[in-house]
Amino acid sequence: MKEASKTAVETVKTTFNEDTKKPNKKSGEFQFYLPFGYEINDKSPNNIVLKNGSRTFILFNNPQEDLASEVVYKATVAQYKHLYTNEKFKKNNELGFILVKHLKDDLNEVTVGIGGTKMTTQTKTSSLADDAKTMMQIVHSIKK
Repeated sequence: MKEASKTAVETVKTTFNEDTKKPNKKSGEFQFYLPFGYEINDKSPNNIVLKNGSRTFILFNNPQEDLASEVVYKATVAQYKHLYTNEKFKKNNELGFILVKHLKDDLNEVTVGIGGTKMTTQTKTSSLADDAKTMMQIVHSIKK
């Protein structure tokens, strides 16, 4: 778990610092990149439920918060009693973060975000870095 979490943090930081993916989907007031295999399952003004096979991902966007905001980060951290990983990082005027909560055995809840946008899913430890990277690509691509 320790190695998987460390790799996920490094992967998310790298993805955060890369060029953003070009948006290919639109929902309400914002556009975003959705990788092959992902589909929109449900949406409301601030939440989009994405599916990739049997797995569910929740994309949350608070349009009132900018890319440097800590509001969503702080509110998310406050929901947990114990986080295995809690890392935040900055670039220009953007605040990025990754949070991992170990649930049981090989299952974790991972959240990645930038400013007022975050994405959460449950993932196996072996898939943590790959899922976190894809999630950061989606979050990083949002254009309001």
